[in-house]
Amino acid sequence: MATQETVEHKYVYAFAEGNKDLKELLGGKGANLAEMTNLGLPVPPGFTITTEACKAYLATGEEPDGLAGQIAAHLASLEQAMGKRLGDPEDPLLVSVRSGAKFSMPGMMETVLNVGLNDRSVQGLARQAGGADQQATGGADRFAWDSYRRLIQMFGKTVCEVPGEEFEHALDDAKRAKGTGNDLDLDADDLRGLVDAYKKIFFKHTGREFPQEPREQLDLAIRAVFESWNAERAVLYRRQERIPADLGTAVNVVAMVFGNLGPDSGTGVAFTRDPASGAQGIYGDYLANAQGEDVVAGIRNTVPLQELERLDKKSYDELLGIMARLEGHYKDLCDIEFTIERGKLWMLQTRVGKRTAAAAFVIAGQLVDEGLIDLDEALHRVNGAQLAQLMFPRFRLDHEFQPVAKGIGASPGAASGKVVFTSARAVELAAEGESVILVRRETNPDDLNGMIAAQGILTSRGGKTSHAAVVARGMGKTCVSGADEIDVNVPQRRFVVGGQTVVEGDIVSIDGTTGKVYLGEVPVMPSEVVQYFEGSLDPEHVDNALVRAVHRIMSHADARRRLAVRTNADTGADAARARRFGAEGIGLCRTEHMFLGDRRELVERLILARDNAEREAALAALLPLQRADFEEIFREMDGMPVTVRLIDPPLHEFLPPLEQLAVNVAVAQERGEDVAQEEALLAAVRRMHEENPMLGLRGVRLGLVIPGLFAMQVRAIAEAAVTVTRSGAVARPEIMVPLVGAVQELETVRAEAEKIIAEVVGDSGVEVLIGTMIEVPRAALTAGQIAEAAQFFSFGTNDLTQMGWGFSRDDVEGAFFWRYLELGIFGISPFESIDRDGVGRLVRIAAEEGRAARPELKLGVCGEHGGDPESVHFFHEVGLDYVSCSPFRVPVARLEAGRAAVQTDGSDSR
Repeated sequence: MATQETVEHKYVYAFAEGNKDLKELLGGKGANLAEMTNLGLPVPPGFTITTEACKAYLATGEEPDGLAGQIAAHLASLEQAMGKRLGDPEDPLLVSVRSGAKFSMPGMMETVLNVGLNDRSVQGLARQAGGADQQATGGADRFAWDSYRRLIQMFGKTVCEVPGEEFEHALDDAKRAKGTGNDLDLDADDLRGLVDAYKKIFFKHTGREFPQEPREQLDLAIRAVFESWNAERAVLYRRQERIPADLGTAVNVVAMVFGNLGPDSGTGVAFTRDPASGAQGIYGDYLANAQGEDVVAGIRNTVPLQELERLDKKSYDELLGIMARLEGHYKDLCDIEFTIERGKLWMLQTRVGKRTAAAAFVIAGQLVDEGLIDLDEALHRVNGAQLAQLMFPRFRLDHEFQPVAKGIGASPGAASGKVVFTSARAVELAAEGESVILVRRETNPDDLNGMIAAQGILTSRGGKTSHAAVVARGMGKTCVSGADEIDVNVPQRRFVVGGQTVVEGDIVSIDGTTGKVYLGEVPVMPSEVVQYFEGSLDPEHVDNALVRAVHRIMSHADARRRLAVRTNADTGADAARARRFGAEGIGLCRTEHMFLGDRRELVERLILARDNAEREAALAALLPLQRADFEEIFREMDGMPVTVRLIDPPLHEFLPPLEQLAVNVAVAQERGEDVAQEEALLAAVRRMHEENPMLGLRGVRLGLVIPGLFAMQVRAIAEAAVTVTRSGAVARPEIMVPLVGAVQELETVRAEAEKIIAEVVGDSGVEVLIGTMIEVPRAALTAGQIAEAAQFFSFGTNDLTQMGWGFSRDDVEGAFFWRYLELGIFGISPFESIDRDGVGRLVRIAAEEGRAARPELKLGVCGEHGGDPESVHFFHEVGLDYVSCSPFRVPVARLEAGRAAVQTDGSDSR
């Protein structure tokens, strides 16, 4: 190399210098181009500028020292390998300049093709491209001028921020003048005129002529790719996919090969297995006489990859051999981009392909069967978010619902909503709580906001590898693409299909599995995965690859996990469903939910009690009701632990709002009605009113202030446990005291509870544990003291997050969280996924100090985080014994607990 730099300042790598394990440095695209090069596959020569160079540029706005020289040296090597010079007027080398981050971000950053073309080299390109048949038909000239107009269009939009629609309008004008709707019908003269029109558009918006110096084009394109890392759509996509913002993108400079040289050329995308279903076979799209961007943009409908066998059997057979080799090498589904230039196959990219949730499970199971991976690796390759997607309902179809169109099922699911034709409208209606279906001819990266807001995406163009399909699969959104029976008219905000007109606001339903489109709202039914978890589908006897794969991987997750998974349930029905879903106990039974409905009057009597006798009468009336509730739950959870939280919210939550009650009393008084009871209730509500009740009289404080309240609940729990045990079942109650901040609070409640338990339990054999909820920061910081009086801790991470951050969770999410997410202060709401550094540290401190004081201390979590995949991994790391979550999230927590164990054991083979 001409420039010698130290290793830490090596910013440019030839493809032969890298490998697939250098994704953080070379980006996914560069690392995989290097891997294919080293495998001896037909990859066009090129080099990669590292993510370190990008980060240095973004930090200062200037190229780092040494980068320009390294680019020059690698460009010289590339020119030598190709026998051409960049932009040479006689025989030009042209290059593509492409982004490529560590994690795939399809369409979110920039690409510029045909760099090196100018007014002189376009003539040389035509001469070099012209075989006898091309010269006779003018095809070489057409190819050259088509390539030049593409460069000006992409360079103008990407590098100089020229509005892309102006180029599109000029292209539409050219086609209209020719009397065609197909850009392939434009001849060389038409395209030469289009180049002139594009140059004028470029000058109008930039104030300068289109740059003619090839190296200037290259340098400006590289800078534009660097800067696209912070483009609005890239930032939004990273936030949606939880991709770190500090990774930067690599830049790949690759010698151009041309799929638009005529009918013996083309470009395509292939998958080694179906990315929608996981089925084995040949999947992909091919487009003759086109460049790669035409396929993913969906501007022309592609043909199935199998058609390539008829068009070019030699290239087809070679491609299938390479696909098999890549899948065996990567041991996974591979997504491949290729170009055929006059019968010569070139590999432009491969990566581990994005897939639907169903395909992820099916493919993982297949690869185990084929001996490519083991079950630990299969478990690593799926996740709880995918499993949650599989549990969503699907359409219930009968004779009343006939599809009006059929496209390609690009991303499965069942979605219904109001039709919208722009991303802005999708965002607007979704913010109002409406479900929407975004309908476009084809999507592009600027549609990302609308795609996120929509329930589903429907396009009239494109295939399984179009932008809409790839992005939707990555986000788990339902998508139907290539429904070409639909005539989409975006300016008029309508589409026509089968003689029927659908306007914005009408309801449609799309099936991302079958590709079918229905007018109106189609009812839904439970997914087959939910039916499996509920026991109505036997995986051993059902012909369903997905159900069998889910069963196999879930069984392995259960065998590998250390964390137990419990559920949050307040009724026997909830408990029974959670047990079917695999729950191993109840981690949170909220007794306050048992005081609602018809029992509210008894609570009012308790609050309004004027003396001990009235209070004890109210508690005596509540006791048998509570006892019956607990008996039902203990029977459903026969033999499993049930953690019952004593009443937690402030009592005013069971009473009418102060303002409403005051108005009602005033109106009744005005009418002369007898309102003595209402006045007494109003006085009680006023007496109990607090400015911030969530930090006031609730939890243990309430139990200490209202004599007999906790005692009644403890007695109901103990009596229910004894009754159930004597009936032949096994009750394992655990009493949890909420909102403890000082060990003395717990000691006081425990002393009273132990007397009642001893009196009730007698020789029944029932054992009752007493513990506390760690939800106050002070409790976490004094956990060593509290553990002396507690047999278990259950972390209430909802309140711990609220108090740790000083956020009111009832108010802040709608008030300002959107702005925090937009600014990157949050990657995700701390109420959705645990804040490891702050709230998580409180959990870690309490776990360590609690266990130090009482080694046998049982530790669990019962906040919403108990069912969040990322949070489950954290709870595994800090040594908790179990997580508890809603019944529907139990399978997700089971899966993630298994994945956490595999990750901890270092079983990740990738």
